[in-house]
Amino acid sequence: MTSGEKSIAIKCRDEMWKDDSASQHLGMQIDVSEPGKAAASFTVRDTMVNGHGVCHGGYIFTLADSAFAFSCNTYNVVTFASSAAIEFVRPARAGDVLSAVAEERHRGGRTGIYDVTVTNQGGEVVAIFRGRSHATRSAIL
Repeated sequence: MTSGEKSIAIKCRDEMWKDDSASQHLGMQIDVSEPGKAAASFTVRDTMVNGHGVCHGGYIFTLADSAFAFSCNTYNVVTFASSAAIEFVRPARAGDVLSAVAEERHRGGRTGIYDVTVTNQGGEVVAIFRGRSHATRSAIL
């Protein structure tokens, strides 16, 4: 990876982040932004758990989906999800710090495949997510 490629990935991240109020309101942070890779994290709040004290799956999906989106939008091309699937492995609870790391597995033409692993602060896998992307012909910047 060149410094120019890394710079483009960071500029794309910043451009996407400035209007991503949903992620910001969840307390999410984008921790890594490199070509084909991104990491996002947040702390599970009391308002994110159900009556069993377990984090609602939608919040975990949102974290994984955001890491996926930031990962596939690192090449200055507007990209969107064409499909996504998640498997929940273990519960997350209030106070857990969750981290989602998205990595590109394949990118060819206008499509891509990305795997996202969501872990807790102890490094235990909470969920595994796979997303497929489709790129438009529009530039982000």
